[in-house]
Amino acid sequence: MSYPISLLITALLIYIVGAFVSLCVSRNEQLSINISGVTGIIGGALGILACAPVLMSSNAVTDVFHTPFEFARFSIRLDGLAAFMVCVISLLVIVTALYSFSYVREYKGKGAGTMGFFMNIFIASMVALVVSDNAFYFLVFFEMMSLASYFLVLTEQDDNSVNAGLLYFFIAHAGSVLIMIAFFIFYCYADSFEFEAFRHTELSSPLGFTVFMLAFLGFGAKAGMIPLHGWLPKAHPAAPSHASALMSGVMVKIGIFGIIKVGIDLLGATNLWFGVIVLGFGAVSSVLGVLYALAEHDIKKLLAYHTVENVGIIMMGVGVGMIGIAIHHPVLAVVGLLGGLYHLLNHAVFKGLLFLGAGSIMYRLHTKDMDLMGGLGKLMPYTAFCFLIGTMAISALPPFNGFVSEWFTYQSLFSLSQESHIALKLAGPIAIIMLALTGALAALCFVKVYGISFGGMPRSEKAAQAREVPKPMVWAMAILALCCVLLGVGASVVTPIIAQISTALSHSESFPLVQNTLLVSSDKPYTALSTPMITIMLVAFFLVPFAYYAMTKKARLTDRAKGNPWACGYAYEPDMAASAGSFTRPLRTMFKPLYTLRRLLDPAPLGQKGINATVNGATKLEPVWEEQITMPIGRLIPRIAEKLQWLQGGDFRVYCVYFVIALVVLLLTTAMM
Repeated sequence: MSYPISLLITALLIYIVGAFVSLCVSRNEQLSINISGVTGIIGGALGILACAPVLMSSNAVTDVFHTPFEFARFSIRLDGLAAFMVCVISLLVIVTALYSFSYVREYKGKGAGTMGFFMNIFIASMVALVVSDNAFYFLVFFEMMSLASYFLVLTEQDDNSVNAGLLYFFIAHAGSVLIMIAFFIFYCYADSFEFEAFRHTELSSPLGFTVFMLAFLGFGAKAGMIPLHGWLPKAHPAAPSHASALMSGVMVKIGIFGIIKVGIDLLGATNLWFGVIVLGFGAVSSVLGVLYALAEHDIKKLLAYHTVENVGIIMMGVGVGMIGIAIHHPVLAVVGLLGGLYHLLNHAVFKGLLFLGAGSIMYRLHTKDMDLMGGLGKLMPYTAFCFLIGTMAISALPPFNGFVSEWFTYQSLFSLSQESHIALKLAGPIAIIMLALTGALAALCFVKVYGISFGGMPRSEKAAQAREVPKPMVWAMAILALCCVLLGVGASVVTPIIAQISTALSHSESFPLVQNTLLVSSDKPYTALSTPMITIMLVAFFLVPFAYYAMTKKARLTDRAKGNPWACGYAYEPDMAASAGSFTRPLRTMFKPLYTLRRLLDPAPLGQKGINATVNGATKLEPVWEEQITMPIGRLIPRIAEKLQWLQGGDFRVYCVYFVIALVVLLLTTAMM
């Protein structure tokens, strides 16, 4: 067993041991919380150590473990993509585990002890899934992940969480069925569940397209792309915030991983329409996701819709990469996949940060309604500062990480627009416009979020009494905030590592995407970006006014008016500040048809009708079954018993006669045969 795989197996064992020990001591909830947190940190650290050599060398490591099932060996393949996913998962696991030491205390008496069990099983199943190279175990771990996260959604045990969990359960398992059918088609032609056999199996064009669409819809439901997103804005807000950070930050990326796995790794992305479909769904998801987020007052639901938006941006990059592979355009393939994978990492970091920030607000205020917040910038300064970095990162403002990945996505779309194929010539500019619109609306949305939540005056008594959260929660947010900065400023270090993965996936020759500290979008530097220079210029831009202020401070007037702002002759009141609803009312009016579309696409009402119909049908059927079938059978059995009672007279000689008759019947039957 190789060193990376032995470390990875150790990490998985630590998660599993941590899960069951947490469950065994669940009556002592604080001990269970501590054990779950410690095992999460250790397992995450080992996961990063296991995958770092693979990421640096870009050499795949494989191993096979024999199991009682002859048809399915537990094959592990730790290639660049799998190692990248494990690192993303492990990073967020370490941070959420640190955060949980204080945050989960809020759930004492609500199953805080068992929460550690489901969290560790959830994490272990995600890690095992991305390194599994066998379809059978891939599906087993996919189901484990879905079930563990389902129980995390049910943590609050109220009507909202139960309904959200039920919707998530149905959509997740509907997606699992589609993925299962796709893998079964592969199995019929490969005669094996091994992904290695799938890679060497050639499917006809119609059959390959069918397999891709089944997998795309199945994994797309897990990723939360529109129109299969209905579970996401309900399940993520219902789960505890550290679980929401993992679900939004990494679990939905399993859907992206699955699309890449099937579309590129197993099918080779030979069909141009694979990439066009992914690009199209991604563009629509990005725009509608941010539009739906703008209309929300619930801070966690708003962040959940932004997950739909960012999944769409990731899919746009992946779609361009798949198109590049299909048309044998290495620059398009590598830069597109680079943009998608870089944004996958970035979204995990800044969305994890924002969910933890939202959890910190809820920890003090016990509300998700932004209209009951306000004035938290002064009362919770560390949370406010970290949350501000997260909002700037998700808004793709330089020099933060979201800006770099979206820059690569833009460059891939510009290259796509120059292709001769008429469909690609149209797809590129349309996608660019939709990505630009998404960025503008995202910035507007987070101006609203930060201004309403942290600015102005407190709008409720709890907001006025808020104070900073415990240190473990602050440290967790600070780590992710620092990552947002480092992944942006240090993009010249991160880009070559991710570029190796996209080069290996597209089977292209490597070409330089970094020249000194410059990021370039092709083998010739038609466009270039220096994130360190941007950082220096931005810092100088803010420092120069402060320096001028300090130097001229004594020369300014000392009798300036101070006090509350003038409010047209009235005393200033908190209600005069903009609310979450008033801030976005013009946009909600402008895009009213699209918000109507959201209501029409929401599967929850239809699912609830189906459940009600099933319950009513079962209620009507139950007495019919009992009266017409069960009770008549119940009355018939005693009658038959009374008729046959004469056979049991208690005479031993009669029983011997029965035995002789039975032997004669058996002999005659044998002779006739």
